[in-house]
Amino acid sequence: MVSLTTPICDFNWKAKPFELISTEGKKVDLYNSVGTNGLVIMFICNHCPYVQAILTRLVKDAKELKSHGINTIAISSNDVINYPEDSFDKMKSLATEYNFSFPYLFDETQEVAKAYKAICTPDFYGFNRDLKLQYRGRFDSTGRGELSADNERDLFNAMKMVSETQKGPKEQISSIGCSIKWKEN
Repeated sequence: MVSLTTPICDFNWKAKPFELISTEGKKVDLYNSVGTNGLVIMFICNHCPYVQAILTRLVKDAKELKSHGINTIAISSNDVINYPEDSFDKMKSLATEYNFSFPYLFDETQEVAKAYKAICTPDFYGFNRDLKLQYRGRFDSTGRGELSADNERDLFNAMKMVSETQKGPKEQISSIGCSIKWKEN
């Protein structure tokens, strides 16, 4: 497992359009996904221990962000030949097991991950209603550790700010996670 960190937020970078299939068998595109106040796009996968450690909190925060007009999309872009635990069927199982309230999309060609310059899982992109990037940082201060009483909900707090002001925080801490598993050419 290679751990990587995401780059600093490139404020106002415009979200790239896409259309992908969800674990529910529906086509989901960028423009129909944005909430009244913004959108979180996250690159995750099933097998990454960084993602596994936050899944329960992630599902909870996505539901709460919805009440602030922020929608959420999860995308899995990993090579499923060498990482079969990230297959589309296993994605469906994970979405059901954790009762995802957001679409979990399969980026089979890895073109969306490349367009977004995704680095790791998890990799979070927080956009305002105009689909301009306002957040690219960590999920929270606990990460893979035991949940602490003083846990800082970085993604949630940043996107709550975006819902209120359409701008993200100036100070952001990079996300850390497993490298995206790129297909061999």
